[in-house]
Amino acid sequence: MPEMKREAPSFSGKAETSPGGREDRTSEKAEKTEKAGKAGNGGKNAKRHRFRWMHIFEKPDFRVEREFLRFGKRLLFILLVLTELLVFLQMLPPAFRQNRWAALAATLGIEVVLSVSEAVKLFAVRGFRNKIYCYVVDFVAVFILTAVTGSTYLCALYLIILTEFYISSEKMLPSAILCAVCMLVYMFTLGVASFFRPTGALSFLATITQSFGDLIIMAVHFLLVNFSVRFYRQYLRLTKALKELDESKAELQKAYDNLAEVTALEERQRIARDIHDTAGHSITTVIMQTEAAKLIVDSRPEEAKSKIIAANLQAKHALEELRESVHLLSGISEKSTLKSALQSILNESSDGTGIRIRSEIDEISVSDAKYRFLCNALKEGISNGLRHGGATAFWFELKESEGKIRFLLSDNGSGVDINELKEGFGLSGMSGRAEALGGEIWFVSEPDEGFEIHLTLPSDGRTASGGEK
Repeated sequence: MPEMKREAPSFSGKAETSPGGREDRTSEKAEKTEKAGKAGNGGKNAKRHRFRWMHIFEKPDFRVEREFLRFGKRLLFILLVLTELLVFLQMLPPAFRQNRWAALAATLGIEVVLSVSEAVKLFAVRGFRNKIYCYVVDFVAVFILTAVTGSTYLCALYLIILTEFYISSEKMLPSAILCAVCMLVYMFTLGVASFFRPTGALSFLATITQSFGDLIIMAVHFLLVNFSVRFYRQYLRLTKALKELDESKAELQKAYDNLAEVTALEERQRIARDIHDTAGHSITTVIMQTEAAKLIVDSRPEEAKSKIIAANLQAKHALEELRESVHLLSGISEKSTLKSALQSILNESSDGTGIRIRSEIDEISVSDAKYRFLCNALKEGISNGLRHGGATAFWFELKESEGKIRFLLSDNGSGVDINELKEGFGLSGMSGRAEALGGEIWFVSEPDEGFEIHLTLPSDGRTASGGEK
């Protein structure tokens, strides 16, 4: 048997191909891709053209003036062609009987010219000045048709030409002038046509009698079309105004919602700052006071007792501030009058602490921000007097006079040299808040003469019931 030759298999596991074969396959693939691309583009173009033709038969949206005018122009052109066809068909029998082939050819030529002029005017030319030449051609063509044919359908041609002018014109006066001119031209054309007939004679009365019905139709057509077009345009203006109003309302509502969201976020941030600045500071003070009391409870029990009392009072104030912040966050308002709130702070401070507090408080109505600031200032002032000055008695006064709210808190503590006073967290926070509210704060003290906090704020100009003074 003949020996069979085998090719050694490739270690790569891939069939070996020549460079020429690879190039052939690459070129074939490129050709297929190109053909597929051409077929795809051809399909897209055919689809686009098909959709373009289908677009003609879509129902127009009459709420858009452009689509309304496009539909009206197409309808007018179709009516024009149908009217011209009727005129031509009406000319056929007499032309066959009388061998008037020239008149028939002239009629057909004039109708073609009129159709082309009308198509250019309706679909290609924009602006009244550019359409003037088309109007001249239209009226000349209609004039000749009237003179040559004397057809009963010629009035329809006038109405079609006038309709296109009416819907294109923005003002009533040019439409009325053109309508009157067309009436005169129509009467004149009928008179000339009857004069040039074999048995005809020029008679003004006969011309008016013959064209009276058509003139009435032109006048009624003028009124109906012009008022309908103006009513339609007014409807579009009102629709556009209502749409803009709805959009403005939606934008205002969105802005209001954003403002409400921002306001709520700012309020939450303010409450968070209040919790951090007041309650957090108070709790820190309580811890420091109790730690200090622990260290001196054996050696100086009276001083330790005073620090424990101050810490207890500070803890009460911190708890009250936390409650108020929680109520604000949850949307629950339990705010009493300013006088009641301040008196409650004084009562809580004196109950179980052994300190004496006398007060004189006017009933004043203030904003929420001032309400919170005055309450916090009173709490901070009492806590500072107990903690730093060892005070056992306080005098508090809140008055309103000459457009100012005047706050005074005085204690009988150890006092301090006012020139050496270093404002801590509480006092510096009070100073900054007073300035932010348009007021001012200052401190009066001398060694062994107690400590006074003076605060003034601009009045809100409201009575306690919330009304204007």
